[in-house]
Amino acid sequence: MSNVFANLKGDKVIWAVAGLLAIFSFLPVYSASSNLAYLHGDGSTSGYLVVHFFHLLLGFCVLFAVHKIPYHYFRGISILLLPVVILLLLFTIAQGTTIDGAYASRWIQIPVLNVSFQSSTFAAVVLMVYVARYLSKVTERTVTFKETILPLWLPVFAVLVLILPANFSTTAIIFCMTLVLMFLGGYPIKYLGAIVGAGIIMLSIFVLTAKAFPGLLPNRVDTWTSRIETFFDDEEGAEQYQVEKAKIAIAQGGITGTGIGKSVQRNFLPQSSSDFIYAIIVEEMGLIGAFGVMLAYLLLLFRIVIVATKANTVFGKLVVMGVGLPVVFQALINMGVAVELFPVTGQTLPLVSSGGTSIWMTCIALGIILSVSAKREELKEFENKEFEGEEENPLDILSEAI
Repeated sequence: MSNVFANLKGDKVIWAVAGLLAIFSFLPVYSASSNLAYLHGDGSTSGYLVVHFFHLLLGFCVLFAVHKIPYHYFRGISILLLPVVILLLLFTIAQGTTIDGAYASRWIQIPVLNVSFQSSTFAAVVLMVYVARYLSKVTERTVTFKETILPLWLPVFAVLVLILPANFSTTAIIFCMTLVLMFLGGYPIKYLGAIVGAGIIMLSIFVLTAKAFPGLLPNRVDTWTSRIETFFDDEEGAEQYQVEKAKIAIAQGGITGTGIGKSVQRNFLPQSSSDFIYAIIVEEMGLIGAFGVMLAYLLLLFRIVIVATKANTVFGKLVVMGVGLPVVFQALINMGVAVELFPVTGQTLPLVSSGGTSIWMTCIALGIILSVSAKREELKEFENKEFEGEEENPLDILSEAI
């Protein structure tokens, strides 16, 4: 066991938070899966727990492998994977798939493994690394908006346009995180303002086109537009039903909760093990569990900022913020949806909700962060050894003189 921990490089707090969230996730997933077990199975949640275990096992294997890769390799990897991502998104739109009888144009089915895969989540990680790579190249010189259109904004908007019809929330998160990363990377604010304006115009045109020609675009467009309308108009609907049940679950939780495995609203929430798992956590563990989970993600955010601050290169700093902030931001959105601060988005709680793609992509992001942190540790050890060697030299000289 000591050999295993010795091979874990990078920030130990990030390792601890990720491990604790993964271990903790078995409680709410086991409890919240009962609804799916009765609807699509024999009533036993053991199968869902086993699947969740293998998702986490594979995720942490990926995390371990990624954190062993020197982080500067990700510069080139992002360039190679970006065309693959675009082709994958095109294939996703063309194919789509059906999950539990519902149309899910965000997913593709992997034939050999017989598992579903959400390509937009993978695209988000690759794109953020790519943007960090570009910004690190131009950080020491002043760039014009014109020269950034082809190498920077064309790939960004290509990915966003391909994700938007089926997944508005992921598109919005990627767009916002890209703007944040641009700001941190020193990209001129006046250009960012122009991009925000262009994005709003493009989104408006897209929504108007979808409303004018309903059959032209995937039916997910109607889903996310209706969610936004329901949120602002407080209309009755499937999304409002889920939010109401989530609020009831939170209200029943109180300070200490109803107890592990004693949730009532899990039987009424359609996405109780994924999108609304935070409501089940609050119901069963109360405010103690709610604040405990929130503090875990805030601690993760704090360590991400620390790793970025201590990174020895501009690319290291930017890539840590680029892949780390979306993880925490997604967690906050998931919790915000449960208490009706945001419209229903379909965003999972990283490392806690069931779902393979979310877990795997979160592990890849954390692996990249730990790779940057590990490099910093190597440099620090090298500097310490070099410093010790410099201290010994005068003594050696003195001993030889004597």
